[in-house]
This record gives sequence, structure tokens and C-alpha cells, in this order.
Amino acid sequence: MQAEQEERFQEFVRARWSRLVRTAFLLTGDAHHAEDLTQTALAKAYRSWRRVSRSDNPEAYVRRMLVTCNSDRFRKRRVTEALTAAPPERAGRDDAVSRADERSALLGALAGLPPKQRAVIVMRYWEDLSEAETAEILGCSPGTVKSQASKALAKLRAYPGLAREGSAVSGQGGGT
Repeated sequence: MQAEQEERFQEFVRARWSRLVRTAFLLTGDAHHAEDLTQTALAKAYRSWRRVSRSDNPEAYVRRMLVTCNSDRFRKRRVTEALTAAPPERAGRDDAVSRADERSALLGALAGLPPKQRAVIVMRYWEDLSEAETAEILGCSPGTVKSQASKALAKLRAYPGLAREGSAVSGQGGGT
């Protein structure tokens, strides 16, 4: 890779690393898997950086790589994750603990979704992408995005601890 292309790639990584890792975390539910997934996607992007950088939206291109790499992770070896129904008991609850519990419940609910539904929820509601943008990243039709989002939101609404009014799952909120 030429020095100029190398520098552009490094700038891209510096500017978007945190956001890509956050998206990967929402896809995987695990911080270590998220960093590994982001590194894998960026390694693939590096190998084809000329093509990626010429696209209309390089970040969307790399997000698509994240989703594909995450799907590959499940295809290559089945990952078993042991999730608990509730976080451990804590003495003395305050707002921060309550928010952490809610976040933990939401992440647990996300982890229980099939990979395609989880990807749709992450792209639509955390990344705040339109149905068309989500469809483009996931390589499906906008109708598929709508149906997968509908199914996923129904599952999230039924998840214990998330059915409260005003929660993000009721369709009224964005990311955590």
C-alpha cells in the first residue's frame, strides 16, 4: 500500500475505532469479541482499502464487513455463550446501578436475538440508520429490514425487565 493510502487508512481507523468497536460490541455482546471482530474487519478493509476508500461511504462499507465477519464467526464455529437471567444482587441500589441493570438486561436481550435480527436492531436503533441504509449494509431488502426489526422488537418487548413503559424497546429511544 502506498504511503498516502496507508495514512488515509490510519486516519480512518483513528477517527472511527470507538464507534466500530461499539457497533461490534452490540453485535457480539462481549467486549473482547467486539475488539477481535473490529480488528478482523479492519484487516480485511486494509487489504482492499483502495476499493473501500473509493466507495460513497467507507464507514458503511466497514460496518457491512463487521456484520459479515460476525456472521462468519457463527458459521465457522458455534459460539456458546452462557448468559444469566439477571445480574448479581447488589447491596444499596442507586440510579447508576439501576441504569447498569437496565443496560445489562438490554444487552442480555440483544444476545438472545438471532444474528440477523440483532444486526438490524443495532444498525437501525443504535447507529440510527434508515431502513434503506440498513438494508444496504446487511445486503437485503428494506422489507426484510422491516420484518426482522418487527420480529426482534417483539422479542425484546417480551424479554423480562424490558417491558417497562418508555424503554428503548418500545420504539421510543435510541442507543445506550
